[in-house]
Amino acid sequence: MKVTSICCLGGGYVGGPTMAMIAAKCPDIQVTVADMNGERIDAWNSDSLPVYEPGLLAVVASARGRNLHFTTDIRSAISSAELIFVSVGTPTKSHGIGAGRAADLRYIEAAARLIAEVSKGHKIIVEKSTIPVKTASAIKTILAANSSSQATFEVLSNPEFLAEGTAVADLENPDRILIGGEITPGGNAAVEALAAIYARWIPRDQILTTNLWSSELSKLVANAFLAQRISSINSISALCETTGADIGEVARAIGMDSRIGPKFLNASVGFGGSCFQKDLLNLVYLCESFHLPHVAEYWRQVVHLNDWQKSRFTEKIVRALFNTVIGKRIAILGFAFKKDTNDTRESPAIYVCRDLLREHACLAIYDPHVDPNTIRRDLMHAGIPKDLLTTNLEICSDPYTATTGAHALAMLTEWDEFRTLDLPRIYDLMLKPAFVFDGRAVLPTHTLKTHGFDAFVIGKGD
Repeated sequence: MKVTSICCLGGGYVGGPTMAMIAAKCPDIQVTVADMNGERIDAWNSDSLPVYEPGLLAVVASARGRNLHFTTDIRSAISSAELIFVSVGTPTKSHGIGAGRAADLRYIEAAARLIAEVSKGHKIIVEKSTIPVKTASAIKTILAANSSSQATFEVLSNPEFLAEGTAVADLENPDRILIGGEITPGGNAAVEALAAIYARWIPRDQILTTNLWSSELSKLVANAFLAQRISSINSISALCETTGADIGEVARAIGMDSRIGPKFLNASVGFGGSCFQKDLLNLVYLCESFHLPHVAEYWRQVVHLNDWQKSRFTEKIVRALFNTVIGKRIAILGFAFKKDTNDTRESPAIYVCRDLLREHACLAIYDPHVDPNTIRRDLMHAGIPKDLLTTNLEICSDPYTATTGAHALAMLTEWDEFRTLDLPRIYDLMLKPAFVFDGRAVLPTHTLKTHGFDAFVIGKGD
């Protein structure tokens, strides 16, 4: 089967960039991103994309209007597509059985029911969302029970392994593409049809094929292992601070071991993003469901360590500021969960700011790409009442406004522009003693102290 038309349900951080790259690399394939959020679709059709990724606008612009389309007409997009990516949200359940751990699959189910209702002929359905193992079985059951006799389906798993901030490079030159399908003639043909699309720009030896269940589980395990590395190095950062060691030197030493490698060994205030915590909790729930309590507890501790890292950072700020931050202005530099993205989902900054506001600190927040409304919304969802946000929150347009009259500065995102701050100017703007709490190890401790700051840098001993 040669695919000539593709539809993607969901125009978020995964669906939009992935479809843009496929359209750019395969100009003969019509690619449509369908989403019920009209504002999001309008943004994709403009130069102010809803997703900030370096280089993404150029990729979108190269194909938009030619073979890349964004629409809210979901039914028409499904009807005309031969291959349908399902890239809808799978948040952690907030209530009921498995609350706080299991994935909420309501949007996956709704997508499957709509596909079944609209479809005629043969279609390949591709799971792109991060989902629990054996979700493909549920999708197949829904399709079979609700589709007409004129429709047939093959369901594949094709998890994404993008890192936000480098998504365009990851799409153009990925470590691997993973495709899982049923080991049947129809399943094998569907796998080959999807593999042939990626093979237009990715070497065949980097396109891995496997069964459905292995593919679904691989995504959870990959994110769990990466999160584990971050929590591991963060646990050692606390030890470095108490012993006088330097976490950067420790990470460099162990990273040169070929068995370990240097990636994901940067200590920080904690990991965030849409996937790590969600997938870890999903893996915990999966292990519990299959009666593997020791395995579940092992992975649960990775989450607990991450939560502890955020809370101890906040506690460090409060203790250093003479055990009270009531009415004190604290400049927050960075709100996104990492640099080069405007994504704030599970950002450590949300929880640090929440806890400081609960202590009645006055926060002045600056982030170069996060929308102010997103900051307010995230803090409200974190439990901060609207009246406190009105009186104790200022969102600033530059770092110098944020630090004017501040008792302390907290660095929470490693944006490159923060590495070249005018430190003497900031020192003059702040109240004295001028405290800096660098949760990303952006600024060298000795440089801060040379300029007169009372500095704490994550993982650096005195």
